[in-house]
Order: sequence, then structure tokens, then C-alpha cells
Amino acid sequence: MARFGPGHTTDWSQLESVRVVAQHHAYDSSQSRDARQRWAELSLLVNRRMRSTVPEGSARELQQDFMLRTWVIDHLGPQNDNSAWNPQALGADTLVAPKLSPSDAVALADNWRDLPIEEIRELRRHKNLTAHLERLITHLRPGPTHDRLLPWIETRQLLP
Repeated sequence: MARFGPGHTTDWSQLESVRVVAQHHAYDSSQSRDARQRWAELSLLVNRRMRSTVPEGSARELQQDFMLRTWVIDHLGPQNDNSAWNPQALGADTLVAPKLSPSDAVALADNWRDLPIEEIRELRRHKNLTAHLERLITHLRPGPTHDRLLPWIETRQLLP
């Protein structure tokens, strides 16, 4: 089986091309809702294939996953029977992505200019991984997932 990843730029760029084209079609309002959802599913599938090739997963692909899923929920409607388009499932996936808690991220962000570059990158990673929350939060039922994600909306504004 071919391996994909940063060391295999041709394969990686081909996957990225497929992902981008599929996502473009998902956003195309001239297509039917069902066609757009199928294109979004293809984009997610390719994106997840790209993410699975990196041992710890890629923050970039994870952010793309979160953003596309949020967009579909926003524009094509949530589907509780499909975890890709289920707001609660996306909220749960978002909660496990950050390595830091919101309070730890805020504490680090206070003096982020004095931090080593690796810690600044980690703060940026957290900001990117929570970029979809303002849109997602409106689709979440009241409860623990909603309540645990709310602090990230404020926290991300403080991150570099």
C-alpha cells in the first residue's frame, strides 16, 4: 500500500487536490443538497486519510475536518444519525483535540511573546482547532458538551 504524508509529496498533493475539489463542490449552491453532502463526505474521507498518515494526526487536517463538518451542519442541516453531521458528536470530537485546558491556554497566552516557539505553535494549534466553535455552539443542546466548549470561545480570542 502506498504511504501518504509529508515525505511523499506527490501522493500527498494528489490527496490534497481531491480534498479541495470535493470541498469546492460541497460549497457549490447550484448542486442539490444530497450531492453537496456526498461531496462533503468525500472531502472528509480524503482529509481523514491524509490525517491518518501522520502518527499524531495533523492539526491542519483536524481543523479542516471540524470546519467542514460545522459548515455542513450550518448550511445543509444537522443529522443526528450521522456522526459527521451531528453537532453533539462534533462537540465531543472538539473536546478531545486540545492538549491544554482553556485556563492553561489563557495562562500561557498571557506572556506568549516570551514563550519558546514550540509553545507559541501549540497555542496557535489550539486557536485553530477551536475556530469553528462560535458557529457550532448554536447547534449544541444545553448540557456538558456545550458548557465545556463555551470557555474555548473566549479563550481563543486571547491566543496568538
